[in-house]
Amino acid sequence: MTATLDLLAIFAHPDDAELLCGGALAASVDAGEAVGILDLTRGEMGTRGTPELRAEEAAAAARVLGVEIRRNAELPDGKLENSLSQRRTVARHIRELRPRTVVTHWLEGRHPDHREAAALATDAAFLAGLARADLPLDPFRPRKVIYTLTFREQAPPPTFVVDVSRQMERRLEAMACFASQWDGARGAGEAFPGGDRPLEDQVRAQLAHYGSLIRVAYGEPFWTREAVRAATLGTVDVPSF
Repeated sequence: MTATLDLLAIFAHPDDAELLCGGALAASVDAGEAVGILDLTRGEMGTRGTPELRAEEAAAAARVLGVEIRRNAELPDGKLENSLSQRRTVARHIRELRPRTVVTHWLEGRHPDHREAAALATDAAFLAGLARADLPLDPFRPRKVIYTLTFREQAPPPTFVVDVSRQMERRLEAMACFASQWDGARGAGEAFPGGDRPLEDQVRAQLAHYGSLIRVAYGEPFWTREAVRAATLGTVDVPSF
């Protein structure tokens, strides 16, 4: 069965996708790819805002990025776990949306929901492809699972970096939709405060660093378990000198 979405971002909370890979999502949209976001929880344990307000903000951010589908799995915030019942819930969404590629959190992090979301997305993607799994709809398994490295302090070097220079302002506009979470913030999630520097400046600094690795203004870093294939040695990008 062919994919319906080219890319599905699976993240723990509304606003995680924007903070961690909003530029890459926008770049995929600009390249003509069908992109969706699956928020695993409503963020009901968050200190700021309300689940209802965050849902409105998430819808507004999706419009800014240009994603085709945004939905919520309504799993319990603060209680994500890579359990069979939660895997079944996520696998059902994967079977419905049939994404060719899944992008999710890095495998580690200070927030337990982020760590669990990465394992949950990975294992649900596998489960969705099992023909004898007790799930509705036809089996479907994404071809690739990719992990974000943005703001990760102890992550390995990225497997690749996506140029988001053209999408940087749109990324920040999508983030700004979550005013209840980030107005006046200097840090968010795994993005730790940098003194009195506003969150927007933190984001610019982080993405400027990764952009420099591929010789562009801004980039977002990603990691895969598998090596990335190059067509020929002569076409390998990024100059050495």
